[in-house]
Amino acid sequence: MNSHDCRSNINDKLGKVSVVLGAQWGDEGKGKVVDLLASNADVVCRYQGGNNAGHTVSDGTTTFYFHLIPSGIIHKNCKSIIGNGVVVHIQQLFNEIEENVKKGLTGWEERLLISDRAHIVFDFLQQVDGIQENSQRKVSLGTTKKGIGPTYAAKASRSGIRICDLIGDFEYFKERFQALVVHYERAYPGLKINVEEELQKYKKCAEKIRPYVCDTVSFMHDALENKKRILVEGANAMMLDIDFGTYPFVTSSSCSSGGVSTGLGIPPRTIGSVIGVVKAYTTRVGVGVLPTEQLNEIGESLQRVGREFGVTTGRKRRCGWLDLVVIRYSNMINGYTSLAVTKLDILTNLGDLKIGINYKYKGETLSSFPASLEVQKEMEVEYITMPGWTEDIGNVRKFEDLPEAAQNYVRAVEKYTDLPVEYVGVGPTRDEMIKLF
Repeated sequence: MNSHDCRSNINDKLGKVSVVLGAQWGDEGKGKVVDLLASNADVVCRYQGGNNAGHTVSDGTTTFYFHLIPSGIIHKNCKSIIGNGVVVHIQQLFNEIEENVKKGLTGWEERLLISDRAHIVFDFLQQVDGIQENSQRKVSLGTTKKGIGPTYAAKASRSGIRICDLIGDFEYFKERFQALVVHYERAYPGLKINVEEELQKYKKCAEKIRPYVCDTVSFMHDALENKKRILVEGANAMMLDIDFGTYPFVTSSSCSSGGVSTGLGIPPRTIGSVIGVVKAYTTRVGVGVLPTEQLNEIGESLQRVGREFGVTTGRKRRCGWLDLVVIRYSNMINGYTSLAVTKLDILTNLGDLKIGINYKYKGETLSSFPASLEVQKEMEVEYITMPGWTEDIGNVRKFEDLPEAAQNYVRAVEKYTDLPVEYVGVGPTRDEMIKLF
């Protein structure tokens, strides 16, 4: 084969990956979209975050809650990958598995693979997370206190410990662990860690996790070469991205489509479709700007009817009108090929509906979502108002059978984002997702 043949075949050699990302501040219903698509997938992957995320999946009879495990784990023909970009609290991983086994999850042992390059979240790093949040910051960041930030910080400072260290030479793990403990006990004098007790615990953890650990980079490359159907599941969401979110009120990982490559070790050119999941209104857990927030009966109604409580923390979600400036900005970074609009049914009986289409600051329309917190605090939202509907849409399965006002609402999303809506959710299960094309 000559060089010309190599160049002409390079794009045909590897398969393509489908990616599902949250386009707002999380809790958009990504788990349901992933569950729907996973029924036709060979591999489903998590590439960032940890058990600070929460995905709810309902099959119509049972509701599963996943925090660290990919939502595709319930599908018997689908491998579930926890990639190198994820941070893993081992005990809580197995607690999560046990809770879902009680609900009927079976065969997970044959389907779960964990990257040997993933970093470990230790209990004392969760304590550090709580100390930082409760006493060391002038303003709370709203962290879940799951140890995610301190673990990524240790990773960035090259003092973190990976799963390959745990299942390898235990003396090497012991040295690394003791050095990490010394560092944090010096930095946080009130932190007390029983090193021997922890080491004994992690000896047991090593044996428990060992059967599921592998070189997931090689696994993913083989899957791509064999044109396997690969689905990637984002945790958290775009507006919580460490670089592009509402910093510093963000998570500690890259939630964008760019993070897929680094979090799984796959080439960027293998990313095909990117579906942005958009709740039909806007919610956010914790602190930070929420431009369309409604501190009134509208917000209370959305919270109550939508059952807006965090899966991971149980915290009440703040609620507001749909904000399409956020979606346009999110699309700039992620390059969505389509959108999935979820929870449209929650807007039923709400009266006239508003959609945020622009921000204005000192009389000028902003071109995008601003980085500055000061600008965010002072900007005003420009809305359009649309008629609502009163009909129950929970049993609708075709877009053309939706009330005209509901169809117009979805079309407005397309108009102001210049993106096609591929799915519309009218209920909590995969069967209640309407496919438009």
